[in-house]
Amino acid sequence: MEVLVTRIAFSKVLNAGKLSKLTEQARRLGQVRSLVWRQFGSTSGAHLSAREVRDQWMKDGTAATFDVLANAWKETVRDTVKDIAASRAAAKRRVRRAIHLRTSDEADRRRLYAALRFDTWVADPWLSRQMRKHWNRGRNHTHNQIMVRSDKYQTFTLKTGGDVWLSIPGLANREHVKIPLNTTLAPSGTLRLILRDGRAEVHYQIEAASMNSSHRPSEQREIGIDKGYTEVLTDSEGIRHGAELGSLLIARSDRLHRVNARRAKLRSIANRAEALGDRAKADRIRANNLGNIKKRRDTAKWEARVRTVTFESVHAVLDKASLIAAEDLTKSFPSHKRLGRKMNRRLAQWTKGLTAEALQAVSDRRGSAVRLVNAAYTSQVIPGTGALGVRHGDELHCTQCGAVWDADHAAAVNILARASDPDIALWTPHTRVRQILRERTGRQRSRLPDQDSSTASRCECGERIIRMLGFEQQLRKQNKW
Repeated sequence: MEVLVTRIAFSKVLNAGKLSKLTEQARRLGQVRSLVWRQFGSTSGAHLSAREVRDQWMKDGTAATFDVLANAWKETVRDTVKDIAASRAAAKRRVRRAIHLRTSDEADRRRLYAALRFDTWVADPWLSRQMRKHWNRGRNHTHNQIMVRSDKYQTFTLKTGGDVWLSIPGLANREHVKIPLNTTLAPSGTLRLILRDGRAEVHYQIEAASMNSSHRPSEQREIGIDKGYTEVLTDSEGIRHGAELGSLLIARSDRLHRVNARRAKLRSIANRAEALGDRAKADRIRANNLGNIKKRRDTAKWEARVRTVTFESVHAVLDKASLIAAEDLTKSFPSHKRLGRKMNRRLAQWTKGLTAEALQAVSDRRGSAVRLVNAAYTSQVIPGTGALGVRHGDELHCTQCGAVWDADHAAAVNILARASDPDIALWTPHTRVRQILRERTGRQRSRLPDQDSSTASRCECGERIIRMLGFEQQLRKQNKW
């Protein structure tokens, strides 16, 4: 299966004339997007393709009112129809659940599923009601994008090995806008230009197989990983990857807290000044102190840094193994622990969704496999024993031999073992998982001569123990811990 990867090139310096032309063209194409959503973003456009919309507008004269080149608005229509289809597909997932609950007749289910799949649900009253219920009518908010077909732009350089220039069509025939880019690699395929903060972003897709990272060798092993907050991943060998993630998240959270508190104070001053009739002061504060350009720029830099750290960590793990067992964190588990406002604010910055995206993207690109397992109690089970330990922060205490595990390392080892566990499936409820673990521990105890004796002699932590409890206490006494 062909895997595509999106690449982004940025413009260097856009003068006011070029920026105004691109902005005006994006504004007019935004009106085209709005019209597509307004006319075909509901049941009336469920059966129409982008070509049918295009032909209809050319026939009734709507296309003549756009005041942009034909290829520009046609590519915009094609892109918008794809967006509508994506939102419709998301609604279909919820309707499928409703079909499953509505009837147990397999023939009737197949009929409804087929009508939903081939967009003939408009003729079925019940399916139409369900689609109207779950498919909220969309509205366009994009007025800063330009779609450029692959044969409608040119790339060139001013000197050998220099940065690439991009020439795209303007608003009129034979009018081109030349954009200097910050890369020596020419973009290819259909381009998406996004105008943000006075510069142009050029988005394009390439085949993942053409990237050097796709050909990095991997060892033919299996490894388990635990997703963390202070680090991106901890593998079953005890190695932490992306240890700087925690400092990045904490620094970002604390900075946002300070900045937003100051902005709230300035906003309050502006509102008070406006209430007292000093409109000029309020306008000055909002124009010079409450803008979003610098805020968006800082956010983009931070997100790029976190993304780099995450993907580098995933690549490092895939260098060691061709199959990765990872916990499935899409399901939340109830917790009655109160962490406080500061900790909750920091945890809100946790990027577990980005880590899951990186695992999926990099494994697909490199031909590796990711196996998701049930995450229940993986960080509370002592590896090698199956018994529940006592968790204190980042430490997991073995109740049998007194060993102290690093909780993340123990979780990674348990995740690897759970990938081949026949009793605990991916969707097994956490209450059932706990029952299975207790039953296994009980069976181990029942084989002892004395039912009331300790199982310390049967502990199989072995050489995997990170540190002994006595050694930890000794270090604490010496103030070295």
